[in-house]
Amino acid sequence: MVSRVAWARVVVSDQVTGEIGPGLLVLVGAGREDGPDQAAWLADKLAGLRVFEDDAGVPNRDVVEAGGGVLVVSQFTLYGDARRGRRPSYLAAARPEDAAKLVEAVGDALAARGLAVGRGRFGAVMRVESAGDGPFTILLDSDRTF
Repeated sequence: MVSRVAWARVVVSDQVTGEIGPGLLVLVGAGREDGPDQAAWLADKLAGLRVFEDDAGVPNRDVVEAGGGVLVVSQFTLYGDARRGRRPSYLAAARPEDAAKLVEAVGDALAARGLAVGRGRFGAVMRVESAGDGPFTILLDSDRTF
């Protein structure tokens, strides 16, 4: 899930671990079948996603053109399956050691493009704070199921 934000930050144990000004807040969920190809696809998609307004007020600029940053936060609960019962199942989520590498790969690929990248702390209890700009939120899926 990606949201255009005026600002965003992650706080762990009362300490800011990552923050950005205007840009994209990205909650990354890694699935059991995901690998480096999916991480690269997501980074490419995020860097080129035209959700920032141009001079005419049309969302025609990507985060690079807009001079924004990206805050990357791991979010295994995106894989929660709540279709049955009242307690979500997370069986489709990647194992923590695999997911950590994939989330890190997304952030690294974005940083390699020259973007300012803030990060959450994998496995920590995080407080994610943001001010949505729009609101403008999009679901992205490397499997392209929607």
